[in-house]
Amino acid sequence: MARELKKTPLWAVHRRAGARMVDFAGWEMPVQYRGVIEEHLAVRERAGLFDVSHMGEIEIHGAGASEFCQRMTANDISRMKVSQAQYNLILNDAGGVVDDVIFYRLEPDRYLVCVNAANREKDFEWLRERAGGGVRVEDRSDDYALLALQGPAAEKILRSLTALDLQALKPFHFARAEVASIDCLLARTGYTGEDGFELYCNPQAAAGLWDRLLEAGASAGLEPAGLGARDTLRLEKAYPLYSHELDDTTTPLEAGLDWVVKLGKGEFVGRDVLLKQKEEGVRRRLVGLELMDPGIARADYPLLKDGRVVGRITSGTLSPSLKRAIALGYVTTEQAVTGNILEVEIRGRRARIQIVPVPFYRRSPS
Repeated sequence: MARELKKTPLWAVHRRAGARMVDFAGWEMPVQYRGVIEEHLAVRERAGLFDVSHMGEIEIHGAGASEFCQRMTANDISRMKVSQAQYNLILNDAGGVVDDVIFYRLEPDRYLVCVNAANREKDFEWLRERAGGGVRVEDRSDDYALLALQGPAAEKILRSLTALDLQALKPFHFARAEVASIDCLLARTGYTGEDGFELYCNPQAAAGLWDRLLEAGASAGLEPAGLGARDTLRLEKAYPLYSHELDDTTTPLEAGLDWVVKLGKGEFVGRDVLLKQKEEGVRRRLVGLELMDPGIARADYPLLKDGRVVGRITSGTLSPSLKRAIALGYVTTEQAVTGNILEVEIRGRRARIQIVPVPFYRRSPS
């Protein structure tokens, strides 16, 4: 018996727009409207609007919330001021990644945590079971819809709908503001590598906000964009995707997220394992790869050197911006050298693939 998929508050809007809908982490989500490449390029060149309401929101608050968040994550929560956001990792005792998340500091001891859709229940239970004293952990996912307006024209489009001074809103900062007369938590964050905003609002207001944004952005070339474009955009920037580049058995040092891990901040879950890895070195590393022969390297395809398996692909696509086949994958540390040429097995055929620096895509200075 087929399981019933969950629907975001914008489900009917997507259906009316003719979106191709797919099962993503138990949600019926739009993967594309006009086409992945067209939507991808719209975000790079103008702007795209995504429904990412399937993401979860967990609130942590109460006396001791800051200390609790500091203990449960790899990054340094104490560096955040109220109205700042931070990319962070919730870790387990083995240093593995329970989830990669964005923390928003709402008040000195109150945080909103945006978590991956598939990990919502896992993250909530992980945090709730370890909270004590005056710390409260609440699943607030049903209280929010989340829209992402991304692309070089995003600020111009949004400016016509809000009185907030958007130029004063720096990357990884947020504010409470009305957008098209709808109360929003408006954050200058995103997952595409472009300037842009994420708008948290009441689910009942989501369809109205979606329509007003598309109306306001029509002359600037704003298009609705699906999860297909979201994936190719993030891959060009080599942003990790949970269940592909990250999981409970992968440490941030293996994933190249050393910059997130603040070993000097004091004790936190998984720190001892990461400290040991830092001292002794990791056995495998996430690397960027570019195919030298025709084909596309997909997730789980084996990587070989001199006929011996030395790793596997985690994500791969044909880059719409670069017109080249790119991929991310884990290889043994000995092989993780820029310029090293490996082979990838694509449906029984071997193709040459080279380790290259990441990100694959960088915006040219305007």
